Amino acid sequence: MKILLTGANGYIGQRLIPSLLDQGHEVYCCVRDRARFSRHLNHDRLKTIEVDFLKPKTEIQFPSDLEVAFYLIHSMNQGIGNFAEAEQSSAENFLQYLQPTGCKQIIYLSGIVNEDRLSKHLQSRLNVEHILRAGGIPTTVLRAGIVVGSGSASFEIVRDLVEKLPVMVAPQWLKTRCQPIAIRNVIEFLLGVMLRSETLNRDFDIAGPETLTYRQMLEQFARVRKLKRLIITVPVMTPRLSSYWLYFITSTSFRLAMNLVDSMKVDIIARKSDLAERLGITLIPYQKAVELALERIEQGNVISGWKDSFASSGTNPSLFNALEVPTHGCFIDRRSRDIAGRTDLAWARVWKIGGDTGWYYGNWLWSMRGLLDKLCGGVGLNRGRTDASDIHPGDALDFWRVLVADKQNRRLLLYAEMRLPGEAWLEFKVVDAQLVQTATFRPRGVSGRLYWYSVLPLHHFIFNGMIDALAQP
Repeated sequence: MKILLTGANGYIGQRLIPSLLDQGHEVYCCVRDRARFSRHLNHDRLKTIEVDFLKPKTEIQFPSDLEVAFYLIHSMNQGIGNFAEAEQSSAENFLQYLQPTGCKQIIYLSGIVNEDRLSKHLQSRLNVEHILRAGGIPTTVLRAGIVVGSGSASFEIVRDLVEKLPVMVAPQWLKTRCQPIAIRNVIEFLLGVMLRSETLNRDFDIAGPETLTYRQMLEQFARVRKLKRLIITVPVMTPRLSSYWLYFITSTSFRLAMNLVDSMKVDIIARKSDLAERLGITLIPYQKAVELALERIEQGNVISGWKDSFASSGTNPSLFNALEVPTHGCFIDRRSRDIAGRTDLAWARVWKIGGDTGWYYGNWLWSMRGLLDKLCGGVGLNRGRTDASDIHPGDALDFWRVLVADKQNRRLLLYAEMRLPGEAWLEFKVVDAQLVQTATFRPRGVSGRLYWYSVLPLHHFIFNGMIDALAQP
């Protein structure tokens, strides 16, 4: 059947695509930038539609014979005051595109909303449900809580806390209860409800088999990792202090941390349902889900990660409209080294740069720059990279964003997402047996120029050391 997938570049969307293709479906993926979607474009049953649902409907047409449309768009990483408005606008515009088609079912992945007092995030999800239901197309809503899988936001945040903090002085919301669900089960539910008549115009809570506190999740994760951790909860942490606690320790952005803390104050307990039994789904316990996620990471088989989302860093998606690095009005630091006879070796090092590999020279200086960025409200170095051995356009790489990752033509272009008084690019490429490394900075006003000259001595050591290490025999 023909299936429309929104949020195709997102964490859930990228996990769903292979399963839909394996089942023989023709998948139309809605993306804002086709350049970020390059890893999937070689499949003959996968089509892309460039569309931004935050903007009013354009002349873009969806296939008239669509049967199922997955709505997987969420805006939790937006600012505190505007994500609800963004989610409402996106849902309304989505319906305008979909209504002229013959679509038989919308499937929406929402959040569990059974408490009388809902966080702003969950209230927004419920509002989107109401908008989609009012569109006249049969809608199935699956409401999930914490999703556990390699690369998921909840998994990576718990992983950061457990692996970095032998002793945790934590907020009271660690006592809040939830029912985490494995990403494998989420995908099974999404696939299982497609065009099932008994699921049309209904909503279902989907959850794992256990009810746990956030503290118990941390303790079970530590048990899997064979780590001893002491957790002390204190009543004095305000929501803002709790947000800073998450922000500085984990790889989350401050905006996401604020929204997460707002949600974590409310129990997320699922209503009882026999949907898993009817679909033949075996629910995976939390500890087993953690083990499966860690296995994927160890095997280097992480399909998607929430940190690669543009919303996670507040980066403008239109960045991909201009992949040529500017030169006018810019400061440029260009260095080159001869790599004749060892081109493959040098490029293999470039391809693994960042994350656990580091930057080949002065890693402590990079760490200090990441810490300063965190103190200024930036993304810092905590994000690392999703895949240790491969890289794609759109991936997050420490405090950079990958714009070009052309392994065949040996070009890697990174855009800085750190807090800067200007814009910065870092490019690596091979030209005539020369490894060329170029740092470009386009300053913003006097502060930008002062910044460049203040870090110029450090650049001399860092950039020289880095290219020497990359090019060494």
